[in-house]
Amino acid sequence: MPRIVSLVLFWMLLAATLLYEQDSPAQSRSPLRVGIVGLVHGHVHGFLQQSLHSPEIEIVGIAEPDTRLAAQNAARYGFDRGLLFSDLEEMLQKAHPQAVLVYTSTYDHRRVVEICARHGVHVMMEKPLAVSLEDALAIEKAARAGKIHVLVNYETSWYRSNWAAYDLAHEKAIGDIRKVVVHDGHSGPKEIGVEPEFLSWLTDPKLDGGGALFDFGCYGADLMTWLMDGQRPHTVTAVTQQIKPDIYPRVDDEATIVLTYPKAQAIVQASWNWPFDRKDMEVYGQTGYVITVRRDDILVRRAGSGGDDSREERIAAKPLSPPYDNSLSYLRAVILEGAKPDGLSSLETNVTVVEILDAARRSGASGKTIRLPISR
Repeated sequence: MPRIVSLVLFWMLLAATLLYEQDSPAQSRSPLRVGIVGLVHGHVHGFLQQSLHSPEIEIVGIAEPDTRLAAQNAARYGFDRGLLFSDLEEMLQKAHPQAVLVYTSTYDHRRVVEICARHGVHVMMEKPLAVSLEDALAIEKAARAGKIHVLVNYETSWYRSNWAAYDLAHEKAIGDIRKVVVHDGHSGPKEIGVEPEFLSWLTDPKLDGGGALFDFGCYGADLMTWLMDGQRPHTVTAVTQQIKPDIYPRVDDEATIVLTYPKAQAIVQASWNWPFDRKDMEVYGQTGYVITVRRDDILVRRAGSGGDDSREERIAAKPLSPPYDNSLSYLRAVILEGAKPDGLSSLETNVTVVEILDAARRSGASGKTIRLPISR
């Protein structure tokens, strides 16, 4: 009898252990070793506040040449001063990260990728990929030579509303895409109170590539390239303005980009002048449309049997499936589990994004439409 009781207890314990492991997958997986490169990009604060103790990653080093800024953030977030390095090469050699998260100026992205590629360390940076097509192509070359992943993180990559719009378009539920309008902007980086170290390079045309054109135009270029399955536009036309030259004397604060394809058009609106922040898009097909409503909802209207008698419906988009629901799970899955980089974050898509932004900058400066070459 005692032996039977022992066996029952054994199997109950085993079952409970298996259930616990199933319910807590992160507990049974090793975290990804990551280094942080740069602390001058304001998005680093959101990352540190939400993800410092994430089971998906282990922060093994932080490279920031500004020792005052590094010490200030160490005190603010309570991480070990032993994690701090003033030089990227030293951090890679001593901390041995498997990947780095980049929070430098956009201009520094090329240098960071070229160094990491020599060490075989993967990279995820904040949008956009680069300040010029020349730098984007150099990043692509370095990534191939070093056999590393280079991923670009956009806030909108994790919006379930965008994925719902993509699915409807690719299921032909609204017919072939004819026009896409993307809105991304806010009242301006100074107006919303970004940190001084962020504002200083965000408003520098060399370090950021432009103003609102690069800061917010990249979202629309990324979404449209994704919706078009990587197809490059035939032409790029942009209008840029300095509505607030007293605040932003060196860069544009208002931009509109028009992209043309053989049978579709995109209008990308980027602004540092809007009274409220917004990130949404409208996708018009031959037989219907879908409009995203912030992160979670969509508005859909499709032609009914009467042709024009349908009504607009507000629908809650379905949740995204892990690991494609947040940047850290996604990064870990790509590097450690062989997950395929998706179109929004992939290097291939983002080289095209920078090609569009580079052409838009030239168009805005010259007042002329830029026709892209057939191939890069």
